[in-house]
Amino acid sequence: MYLYKVEATLADRKAVLIVMGESDKDVLEQAEVHLEKHFIGKQDVRELVLLEKRRAVKGAAYVIEVQEP
Repeated sequence: MYLYKVEATLADRKAVLIVMGESDKDVLEQAEVHLEKHFIGKQDVRELVLLEKRRAVKGAAYVIEVQEP
């Protein structure tokens, strides 16, 4: 299993997701499912980018930077 950091570009915003999965393909499919659940309904996903991939082991983590406007 791996942890993936995925950046999604939607029609009106960007989002960063952390998704656990076995393969790149599975993770991209799950990312779309999670976007639909989070934002309620089908989203206009323009791009999904796999930013990082790490083994899912104890202590594995990502730091998500947030820039204030």
